[in-house]
This record gives sequence, structure tokens and C-alpha cells, in this order.
Amino acid sequence: QVQLVESGGGLVQPGGSLRLSCTASGDTLDYYAIGWFRQAPGKEREGVSCISSSDGITDYADSVKGRFTISRDNAKNTVYLQMNSLKPEDTAVYYCAAELYYYCSGASAMEYWGKGTLVTVSS
Repeated sequence: QVQLVESGGGLVQPGGSLRLSCTASGDTLDYYAIGWFRQAPGKEREGVSCISSSDGITDYADSVKGRFTISRDNAKNTVYLQMNSLKPEDTAVYYCAAELYYYCSGASAMEYWGKGTLVTVSS
């Protein structure tokens, strides 16, 4: 059983930056693909980024490509999402999720979820 805890959310002005962390307990994340998802008020959940379990292959939603960077530190059992040039439309609750597989297969395939951290981008 894997427990995931997100942190690092908060209020930031447009153009600012935040770094989200997803820290795991209960098992090592070495063999898990990790995804970041977000859900804005009144909108469906969407995938933001994924990082593979073994070789650090990454992918991003078009809406965040070039602004967000996902990375992992297996020694710390933690995955990060560096978010730069934030826009008001990035406002959402951000969730990390884990799948015991090489790469993310989609939200429905993710086996473990954190409770989320709120990111608000506003002036």
C-alpha cells in the first residue's frame, strides 16, 4: 500500500513559480510511474504530466509544455512538479498518482492517489 502526500501549493501571482512535491510512504516509488493531475472548479480532472518508473521519460499536457517540469528523486521517494510562468488558468487542485508500471496509462489506471494540494494563481 502506497500513501502519497502532495505539498507546495499556495497562492501565487501570474508569472510566478511554485514547486509541488509528492512524497510516498509504504513502498518505494522506484517501480512506479508517477502522474500529476489537476482539477479546476467546475471542470473535469486532466492529466498534467507523467514520469516513467525507470528511465525518467516525461510527457506533458500541451497546456503546460515548456512551463512545467516533472522530476523524481527516488532516494527521497519524492516526485516534483516545477511550475513556472503560472497563469490564472493553472488554478486547480493538483494531485499526484502512482501506477505500478513503466509509464502512466491514464487516470483510471493509477492505483494510488494523494489528497491534493491547491494552487491558486491570482493577482
